[in-house]
Amino acid sequence: MVQAMPSEILALIDKPLLLALVLAVGAVIGMGAERTVEGWKRTERRERWQGRKGPKAGWRGRWTGGKAKAAPPPKAASPVATAAEQLRVVMEAEFSARPLLNQGERRLLTVLDKALVDESPGWRAMGQVSLGEILASPNEAAFFAVNSKRVDLLIIDADCRPLHAIEMQGTGHHLGQNTAARDAVKREALRRAGIGYVEVVSGDTPAEVRAMVRKLVGRSLGVK
Repeated sequence: MVQAMPSEILALIDKPLLLALVLAVGAVIGMGAERTVEGWKRTERRERWQGRKGPKAGWRGRWTGGKAKAAPPPKAASPVATAAEQLRVVMEAEFSARPLLNQGERRLLTVLDKALVDESPGWRAMGQVSLGEILASPNEAAFFAVNSKRVDLLIIDADCRPLHAIEMQGTGHHLGQNTAARDAVKREALRRAGIGYVEVVSGDTPAEVRAMVRKLVGRSLGVK
């Protein structure tokens, strides 16, 4: 038994243009729905594939033989971490105090102090002074070449400006390896900074040291 067609369809058949429009709209809606579903399926397949391949999947893997890009090198330890490690090492170690100057340098300092009081009261002598504290240079390599070096004694003026470096030379001073070369480096750096350099040997008498100080004071005053 053949069922009668709905009246709505019969009405569309009677109007061919309207029927064509309805069919076209339906086709567009169907195509859009199909594309949406296909997009969902592609996304699902891609997620499953990436899950199997791991984080190194991608176009870079195809050109590097499937190897992941090397991780960046670790950053250097922060100053805080370094200081904490230094504190830990120091807390586990033993320390003891030791004299700043040896016996010969102490005697020389005593003579210098007395001579400076008489010859130039505004001048003072200091012991074991680091060149990095009294010299500066725009040349970083040159500065670090002298930064850790020291002079035995240093004469400064009333404003703490360095005037003359005094090196105490014992009987075996120049027997050490590279000692003369180190002294030459210090002497040249001081000369370029306008700071005097004087050597005192262990056999010099207090009178000779006083005469040296008198000569240095006179030189600073322009006295020949």
